[in-house]
Amino acid sequence: MTERFKNVAPSARSALAVPSGRLSRLARLGSLASGVAGGMLAEGMRQLAQGRRPSVRDLLLTPGNARRVAEQLAQLRGASMKVGQLLSMDAGELLPPELSEILSRLRSDARPMPMSQLVSVLAANWGEGWEKHFQRFSFTPMAAASIGQVHAAQALDGRRLAIKVQYPGVRQSISSDVDNVATLLRLSGLLPKTLDVGPLLDEAKRQLHDEADYLLEGAYLMRYRSLLATSPEYLLPEMHTELTTGSILAMSYVEGVPVESLLEVPQVERDRLLALLFRLLFRELFEFRLIQTDPNFANYRYAPASGQLILLDFGATRAYPERMVEAYRRLLTAGMQGNRQGVDEAAREIGYFQADIQERHRLAVLDIFTQACEPLRHAGPYDFGQSDLALRIRDTGIKLGMDREFWHTPPADALFLHRKLGGLYLLAAKLKVRVDIQALFVPHATGG
Repeated sequence: MTERFKNVAPSARSALAVPSGRLSRLARLGSLASGVAGGMLAEGMRQLAQGRRPSVRDLLLTPGNARRVAEQLAQLRGASMKVGQLLSMDAGELLPPELSEILSRLRSDARPMPMSQLVSVLAANWGEGWEKHFQRFSFTPMAAASIGQVHAAQALDGRRLAIKVQYPGVRQSISSDVDNVATLLRLSGLLPKTLDVGPLLDEAKRQLHDEADYLLEGAYLMRYRSLLATSPEYLLPEMHTELTTGSILAMSYVEGVPVESLLEVPQVERDRLLALLFRLLFRELFEFRLIQTDPNFANYRYAPASGQLILLDFGATRAYPERMVEAYRRLLTAGMQGNRQGVDEAAREIGYFQADIQERHRLAVLDIFTQACEPLRHAGPYDFGQSDLALRIRDTGIKLGMDREFWHTPPADALFLHRKLGGLYLLAAKLKVRVDIQALFVPHATGG
């Protein structure tokens, strides 16, 4: 290998091979179950020696077992890691706080694969002698996540590239990984037996298969570039089709800083950036009927020199049917107007209420919608930094979720839309922004 490709590999200490075979991945989960059981036994002996009679819950949710779960799922990456992310974001308030904390760590805690495994993936996709496409290629990843990792490179013509490389075996292991992790969490007692996550897990499999198809993600990237071509305030990378395969996505490198790091940026600029994100969400839903549903803050970056908002990662993009879009238009319009009857009717059409829903449960769901629409009802900029809106929604959701007679999973499209909106609310609160949500929505409202 030529000099320009040497001495840039991640250290053996930081890198960890991704188990790609079905049996090796199952063995990892088996060792995790054994480790959790061993940790329970050790903790039980310790507490008995201190004269305490421990509960099974106390034994399961120890710091040691928390580390075991998080570390093994992070090492498996792929669907094993992603299902933990989905559970932490979609059912987090229904889970024990300790488990929610474990799973939330998975949103950013991935280990890169070692150089030898990376080179094998590159050769399998680009062929032997793939180095001839580049002046330079950095084997140290810029980022590592659940499905793949991103590397910097420089093309022969000098263009800077970002190369997203999928972990080996991810696509083939999605269905079994999702089922195995859910079984493990339920058998271990970490996942409440009364929590029906079947529909969520089925949707996770479908979503993960889409996210693992980098040709599909590249097509969505190009679609968004076209849709936002006349909106220069947004900056998106350009796909390089000659280097892109189902397992490798090659894009232009876009320089920027994480959006969540902008607390020291002037208030007016922070307000402008979040207004751009909320405006984009309304356009995605009501104009494009196409939404990038992943709320991860890392998908947004900021270009200080130009002031542009950088949009990354379109693997979790979903098309929305017109019927649901129009129902959400009516729901948000009614929410803005404080019309609970209108919210009720639109929520029924979307699929929030079962035919036999109890009245107290229906009213509790309407309370959540009423709270979530608070920024829409507010005239002028809504101060997310001074609001406890997220906490109130969480507390109402916990109260409803603890009532096991209620549990009902809304349509998958609704769940993913709520993840996106909830992520924007959290980012707005983190950056303490003030945004006129009502003014942004009114052009899309019924009769607006």
